[in-house]
Amino acid sequence: MGNNAPSGKRKAYSPATAADGVAEVLAILSGRWKLLILFQLFGGGVMRFSELERAIPGISQKMLVQQLRQLEEHGVVTRTIHPEVPPRVEYGLTDWGRALCPRLDALLLWAEERPDGA
Repeated sequence: MGNNAPSGKRKAYSPATAADGVAEVLAILSGRWKLLILFQLFGGGVMRFSELERAIPGISQKMLVQQLRQLEEHGVVTRTIHPEVPPRVEYGLTDWGRALCPRLDALLLWAEERPDGA
């Protein structure tokens, strides 16, 4: 088990380090709203804060700010502040964040293959 390092070499994992690595990634994505935010941004463009807020019914401004900041801290999302009055703030995915899209699609496909009754 491993991941692709930028050089193309795979990192060697033990069962324990693999479990820890996956747990770290799941922690980055955990939170009620983070996946919804990511799926809004997977279109490839950028979205203004207000657009994200309208696109995710039920999320409060405070929670959206919190979740976006956490995703930004982890290198998944970028925030661009345009020097205008009032300031225009846009969010998009980093290259690493965009690389997450096909992996989440793979999880969806895996879930679809679940045997009935399991």
